[in-house]
Parts: sequence; C-alpha cells; structure tokens
Amino acid sequence: MQTEPVVSLRDVSFSYGDAPVLEDVGLSVGPREAVCLVGPNGGGKTTLVKLMLGLLTPDRGEVRLFGRPPRRSRHLIGYMPQHLQYDPRFPVSVMDIVLMGRLGRGGLRGFTGWYGQDDRAAAIEALDQVGMAEQRRRPFSALSGGQRQRVMIARALCGQPQLLLLDEPTSSVDTAVEARLLELIEQLNRRMAIVMVSHDLGIVVELVKRVICVNRRVVSHPTSELTGDSIRELYGGEVRLVRHNELAH
Repeated sequence: MQTEPVVSLRDVSFSYGDAPVLEDVGLSVGPREAVCLVGPNGGGKTTLVKLMLGLLTPDRGEVRLFGRPPRRSRHLIGYMPQHLQYDPRFPVSVMDIVLMGRLGRGGLRGFTGWYGQDDRAAAIEALDQVGMAEQRRRPFSALSGGQRQRVMIARALCGQPQLLLLDEPTSSVDTAVEARLLELIEQLNRRMAIVMVSHDLGIVVELVKRVICVNRRVVSHPTSELTGDSIRELYGGEVRLVRHNELAH
C-alpha cells in the first residue's frame, strides 16, 4: 500500500518578478486524501496549483508528486481548469474533449492524437463514471453548464490518474447539479487523492476534512477547527460559512 505523500512541497517560495506570491510553503497530501485550497483572490491558490502541475518552477524549495518532480509525474495527474476557452462554432464532440485527457501519454499516438482502441475504451469508461456516456457523440457546445463540468471531470479521469486537481469544479452551476458533482467527487476520492480549489466554504466543510488556507503563506486546518475569526483573518473580512456536516444526520 502506498504510504509516501502524493503531493509534497518543502520551503517553497515563488514570485512574479519582484512581487512575492508564495513564501515558505510546506504542504503534503496523502493517498486518497481530499483537501481544499481556500483563500482570497490573489492569495496564491492558482499559483500553487500550477507549481503542483509543473507549469511553474519555484524560486526556492522543492515540489514533489509521488516522490518525483511534477514533470515526471504528469501522467498520474488529472486536471480540471476553472475556465475552458473554446470556440463554440468549432465542431468538437464530447468524445473529442474527453480523449484530450490521453494526450501526452507514452508513444507516438499519445503526442499526435492518433487514439487507439484502449484510448477510446478509457474515454467511454470515464464518461460512464460521470453519467455522460450516452452523450458522447453530442456537440460539446450543445451541453448545459453542469454537463460540461462533468465532461471536463471525465477528461481529467480519462488518463486514469492517481491525483485529481480540480479548480472550482462547482462554479456556475445550480444547486441540484452542484450536489451531483459533489457526490461524484466523494466517490472518486475513495480511490484517488483530490486537491480542490473552492470559494464555497459550505462545500469545503461538507466534502473534506482538511483545508489549506492560502494567502501568500499556507496554513493547514482541520475543517472542524474553522472559526469565524480564522476565516476573517484569512479573507480580511466577513465570509458566510454554512456547516453542512453538522446538520446532515
């Protein structure tokens, strides 16, 4: 059984030019653990995710995923961005979107998009996990916002990752769709680690046991220890917090 951290950051600092964004970050995420990154806009959450993905290199310190540098572990990561930029007039299907999750895997096919039978089977399996397999031939532009979110999670799952990085997975969806997405994330967490960015603190306390508060520096808290004072200190003002986990009995 895997015991080493899935994500490990030690003494990590990063700046954009002369503007420091993260300082002395220490963080670890264990196998099949779910954590949530919270904090104000500009606090460094997106930068922290990019460091985990290997899209940025720290000015100081060490980032390791599965004990290796991020660039050597990308095939083990599924990533869902907050915003997807695409031309709705471009004739791309749901299946086309999900198969993109297989790009970059080993061999010539993984770099050219010449998908094989194994790739398509993995895409259909991922779509089935999010309840979208029957929609695989539909144009992506014809889907609702909640359906697109599920397809993007399927794309992240298509590479059969051991770690999911989800950036605001429930943004811009209604309450019913949000509930289904949270149930899906909870199911996925039973077999893989999940790092999620969210501003919805009600979701945070319902879904994860530990939050990573990011505002230039990083502090880890069990959700049970979140208080009005700690939230005000993090965000610099009042933030509403709904504690679903204390009501759902």
